[in-house]
Amino acid sequence: MHPALEQYRFAVIVAHRRFGKSVGSVNHLIKMALMMTKHRSPNYAYLAPYLKQAKMIAWEYLKYYSAKIPARRINESELYIELPSMHADARGARIYVIGADRPDGLRGTYWDGVVIDEYAQIRKGLWGEVIRPALADRNGWAVFIGTPKGQNQFYDIYLQAERNNNWFSCLYTVDDTHIIPEQELEDMKRNMSPTEIRQELYCDFAADAYNRMISTDLINEAMGRELAEEDYKDMPKILGVDVARFGDDSCVIFPRQGLKAFEPDIYKEIDNMTFTGIIARKIDDWKPDMVFIDSGRGEGVIDRLRQLGYRSKVIEVPFGGRAILDTRYVNKRVEMWDSCRQWLIDGGSLPYMPDLRAELSTPEYTFDGQNRYKLESKENIKNKTGRSPDIADALCLTFAYPVSTARNNLFERAKRMGKLHRYGTL
Repeated sequence: MHPALEQYRFAVIVAHRRFGKSVGSVNHLIKMALMMTKHRSPNYAYLAPYLKQAKMIAWEYLKYYSAKIPARRINESELYIELPSMHADARGARIYVIGADRPDGLRGTYWDGVVIDEYAQIRKGLWGEVIRPALADRNGWAVFIGTPKGQNQFYDIYLQAERNNNWFSCLYTVDDTHIIPEQELEDMKRNMSPTEIRQELYCDFAADAYNRMISTDLINEAMGRELAEEDYKDMPKILGVDVARFGDDSCVIFPRQGLKAFEPDIYKEIDNMTFTGIIARKIDDWKPDMVFIDSGRGEGVIDRLRQLGYRSKVIEVPFGGRAILDTRYVNKRVEMWDSCRQWLIDGGSLPYMPDLRAELSTPEYTFDGQNRYKLESKENIKNKTGRSPDIADALCLTFAYPVSTARNNLFERAKRMGKLHRYGTL
């Protein structure tokens, strides 16, 4: 591992495949455990997304590289090694191998140091909710290691490290290290797609899978795009509302007017009636032309809003319902997502939100037997990333159906432009 690691409490290492991240991080854990003299009974961990994965990657390395340490003990059932104690009245340092799919192994104790492998695949809240607090008691350190898989939370923490002088960060491509023999490297390239080469060998966070519905490049352009009010002020105002399906999901209200998407309102652990009141206030304050609500878990919210007198503006949208272009799309959900993609291509502007970027860039598409677009399910996305794409779904809901507006000068403006705007029916 990089010698500068010992000078920083937090570090992010981005490196190409076959770099030796796992071997280096295991040896770093052993070295730091041997050097610990300040605290009694130190705890260290190598954390991977899944326990099976962590055991396969790190457990044998940990046993192999610690084998020559006198009197070190191995616990196969709990997957830790224990080094000789520096204190007569305390046990020695322990280094655990842990999977993020079993987070209870991280709770309720302290950690002196943690290596977090493939952070992009670990549930987002685990760092802030569990690991970071567990490092506080003894001023513990953390090292994030991985290879890019799009612009997700690993990308975000790499950027955080880049911008923070108190963090260490580095990025190594195959051209930087020359670790892989030239002949082997050329053979790898012949058997890899251009995207895989950019991502796996050259650590390009912007590389996307060929079947990603919305590319990270497209999202980044939209997040950096500034629009004048004149560019959207005559367009219809639309709210997309995604109602939480489960306790750890979010309720989201996403406002959009023409090419401008505004900062969404996000709520957790909120009951439907309270959320209904918030939506009603948003309608009164912002005065949207239409409100599209996911009917999957929003039935009660929709019914209550209609009882409150918002019937003309509230439209329920079944994600699994029939698409307008049903010869092109399997259902309404993939049609909305593709409409959002086209909106981004046409110059849509997004608020800067790393969570939104991660959610929009995650779903992949396939085709059914009739050659229609089909989007990866929310359930599969949540199993893969640990979170539901609620923010992204709320944005895509604003493209559910064409919307008309009563704004007096809209038709005249469209005539002057020589076209009818695709993001609002006149």
